[in-house]
Amino acid sequence: MAQVTVNIDGKAYRMACEEGQEQHLVDLAGRFDRYVGHLKGQFGEIGDLRLTVMAGIMVMDEMSELSRQVASLQAEVTNLRQSRDGAASHSEARELEMAAALEEMTARITALAARLSARPASAPVN
Repeated sequence: MAQVTVNIDGKAYRMACEEGQEQHLVDLAGRFDRYVGHLKGQFGEIGDLRLTVMAGIMVMDEMSELSRQVASLQAEVTNLRQSRDGAASHSEARELEMAAALEEMTARITALAARLSARPASAPVN
């Protein structure tokens, strides 16, 4: 397990993480530190624990909004897929109808050609 030191509100915290995740953890800590700094700038020194809890709630609020947006986008994707599948099904049905119509027209033209070729040739016109 890898170890990394992160800084939040000017304090260093040594943390363990999976190999290769060190920079990701540092980046996450940096983002969280910005929340803490923002709150500290708004409310001043109100205690480390209170700042941390408030920052955690802000992060959870942001995650909640993002989860709602993801759920909305997933529902939209599902609707689009259903529309696409319906359109493809409708298109396939129309293609089958057109193929049947073409077969019928081909049969009629073939029958008409057979009747025309069976007629005696007419006398040439002068």
